[in-house]
Amino acid sequence: MRLYVPATIDLLARWHTAGEVPASDPGVLGAFEPPDDTEDGEYTALMSAADVSADLLAGPGRRVVLVVEAASPSQPVPARSWAAVHADLAERPAGADPDEDLGWFATQEIPDLIT
Repeated sequence: MRLYVPATIDLLARWHTAGEVPASDPGVLGAFEPPDDTEDGEYTALMSAADVSADLLAGPGRRVVLVVEAASPSQPVPARSWAAVHADLAERPAGADPDEDLGWFATQEIPDLIT
């Protein structure tokens, strides 16, 4: 199943170093599954995860959503199952427009995102 996992740059860095998203991590437990296999359904899940990502930020920062293919949200998600990352292109102030689109990044770009 495809899941949209809300995160922050710090969480993404921790998961990247570990090589997986632990199943016990609140991000996975709060992941969003698209309500259907349409583009609208995926966008809804993405933006719902982005809203939670914004809530995870303690102030200004970048919203991050990790897209994964997972057998179950109750199991760890190894890096090989990560499909993509959506993130703000730049740091945003607290209270910024919640509907602003996120940029798309390949998983190979994660090292650049977290540095």
